[in-house]
Amino acid sequence: MRKRGLLPDLLLPALVLVAFGAAPFLYSNELMLFNFVTFLALAQGLNIVYGFTGYLPFGYVGFYGAGAYGFALAVMHLHAPPLAAMAAGGAAALVLAVVLLPLLRLSGAYFAIASLAAAQAVYEVVSNPALENVTKGPYGVSLSGVFAPRFSYFVALAILGGAFALVVWLRNSRFGLALQAIREDPVSAASAGVSVVRGRTIAWLLSALVAGLVGAAFAWHISVFYPDTAFDLGVSIFATVFVLFGGATTLTGPLLGVLILYGVYNWIGITVPQYFQFIYGALIVGLVLFLPNGLVSLLTARGIRVP
Repeated sequence: MRKRGLLPDLLLPALVLVAFGAAPFLYSNELMLFNFVTFLALAQGLNIVYGFTGYLPFGYVGFYGAGAYGFALAVMHLHAPPLAAMAAGGAAALVLAVVLLPLLRLSGAYFAIASLAAAQAVYEVVSNPALENVTKGPYGVSLSGVFAPRFSYFVALAILGGAFALVVWLRNSRFGLALQAIREDPVSAASAGVSVVRGRTIAWLLSALVAGLVGAAFAWHISVFYPDTAFDLGVSIFATVFVLFGGATTLTGPLLGVLILYGVYNWIGITVPQYFQFIYGALIVGLVLFLPNGLVSLLTARGIRVP
């Protein structure tokens, strides 16, 4: 296997991390910056399972919500400090991913819809009024005692760095190549000695862990939220669109998708909100029709290697 070299793949993430690390000291809207970091991490997390194995979970928000509630439950009932509660959020997402492992027996639209149904089922559980003493049901979680938006922002930035590192590793390792072989043709990959079940399982768990940690950082950052917020289907939709818009299997594609689309999303919402749905929808549909492999395909078609 010819080594690609880690340096080109590490340079872009390093620049992004430095830029967003300095941003809170230069720009006052920290919530917007946090949302950018959140979607950057979620897009890379989704990229792990979709870009490298071809599995597209419409219910990806389920892991995000599980992470948020894992963090909240650890704080409310165990009085865990925030960093320990972050670990509980990641563990909650991993437990959910293990429970949902049978979904990997499905493929295509069946898998996508089943994952969406699973996320909805988890939402129904945590929002059940009968569980008010445990999850606060539909009445919302308040964690004002741990509210620390600046610190939690940099924790989210560290999670983004970890997500970048995972994708860089997958792009430069034999395991990552094996995952791509599974995506292209699982039967041929298995014939070549690749463990299809093991590969899909690891990618699924890594992807869930990223989303769970991001969800935990979200719960810490805002400290007051409702089940509708933690399990908002829009989180899955945005993350999916960002990956498809930029181009999967690369670092650059999902990153461009977030920076461009979420940037446009905020700009339109502020400047011309009356045309928001038309402009944003037209932009997405146009790209899907004319660049089905994402923006990075413009560069790869010219022989330019994209990290």
